[in-house]
Amino acid sequence: MSALRSSRMLAAGTGVRILLAPAVMALVLAGSDTAAAAVFFIAAVTDWVDGRLARRWGVTTRLGAFLDTTADKLLVTTALVALVAVDRVSPWVTLVIVGREFTILGLRAAVASGGRQLETSMLGKWKATVQFAAITLAMLRPDATIAGAYLDEWVMVGAAIVTAWSGVDYLLRFSAALRSAP
Repeated sequence: MSALRSSRMLAAGTGVRILLAPAVMALVLAGSDTAAAAVFFIAAVTDWVDGRLARRWGVTTRLGAFLDTTADKLLVTTALVALVAVDRVSPWVTLVIVGREFTILGLRAAVASGGRQLETSMLGKWKATVQFAAITLAMLRPDATIAGAYLDEWVMVGAAIVTAWSGVDYLLRFSAALRSAP
């Protein structure tokens, strides 16, 4: 398969996530929990497939990495905003997650301005997986409670902790990019 064709296929997966983000929001706001979770899950799977195929085919690019992470952040942020609107997720948890995502987007720009690339860490990959699982659970809201809170609420707090931890890890590892002169 040619590199151009491979790149186009990967871009399609990123485009799917971008296009499905508003659909997920609309389904959550309409109360279509199962449909929202299914569409969100499909979008999340395209992230995993894109990453795996890009490494396998050796067609990773800076633009592809930027668009991929931007699509992920858009999908997660859109889903969380919708879940806050229907009182499924705490605004504080959402602030931690979205705040970290914007911070790391800025860090990526600072690192790139120095001619380097911020590679996704294993902790960053775990963060995405935990976020995707927590958001899917919040959409489905299984009738399981632990210490007075729904299971999805506990998993969402766990996602916020892993998200913050991942953000601190990136900031510590790339802090030199923030201290350097423009």
